[in-house]
Amino acid sequence: MEPVFVYFIGTAGSGKSTLASAFASWMNDHSYDSTIVNIDPGAEDLAYDADVDIRDWITLTKVMREYGLGPNGAQIAAADMVAMKIKELRAIIEGFDTDYVIVDTPGQMELFTFRQASKHIVENFNPDGRNALCFLFDPMLCSKPSGFISEVLLSASTQFRFVSPLINLLTKTDTLTEEKMNNILAWSEDPYRLYNDALDENAAMQTQLSLELFKALETVGTYKALTPVSAKNGTGLEDIYNLVQQVFMGGEDLERR
Repeated sequence: MEPVFVYFIGTAGSGKSTLASAFASWMNDHSYDSTIVNIDPGAEDLAYDADVDIRDWITLTKVMREYGLGPNGAQIAAADMVAMKIKELRAIIEGFDTDYVIVDTPGQMELFTFRQASKHIVENFNPDGRNALCFLFDPMLCSKPSGFISEVLLSASTQFRFVSPLINLLTKTDTLTEEKMNNILAWSEDPYRLYNDALDENAAMQTQLSLELFKALETVGTYKALTPVSAKNGTGLEDIYNLVQQVFMGGEDLERR
């Protein structure tokens, strides 16, 4: 059976690399086989030893030097170059007998989510379509209703771009008080509460917001309850596994190796 590709996607600083590393370690600790892949050519220090690393072919520094580009231009060019290496990376991954391929995406979310090259990456990395998108909600950005709404819209944009099952994760829960965490989780479960709290935060938002927007997102499956996780203490890692298994294997457990 083809492996499931699990993409960790989110804004800069949301903890993608750290969570990808923690999830790979959890898989290993529970005798499930996984392969971890870095497709960020601009990464400097990773929290893990990548099984497959795009930096073996493309680095931001090399692109800047060879094409005379500044940091921003080089990031865009490098992101597109990654797509050209997908068949080569795919051939290497096929050499692993693995259940999950954990994909750590570029730090700058827009370099992955909003470029056509990234659709090519997702579609050709795993042509059979067994792809799960883990979108990371950064508690620093979503502690207020306005910030939470922004994250919801980014998450929805991600799912619309790639048309793959989406799992919304609230990361770094070890940095939150229980009250603050429960409040954020409640917003993810109740659009009415989010709407009312947003108006309490800023009454002027009434002209920009519509409760129907949240209800529509809920209907299409992008407004959904957050799963709280922490790479630091391991909270929620099993939940990620269970959610992926539920989507692709009806909740059946993987064979331990």
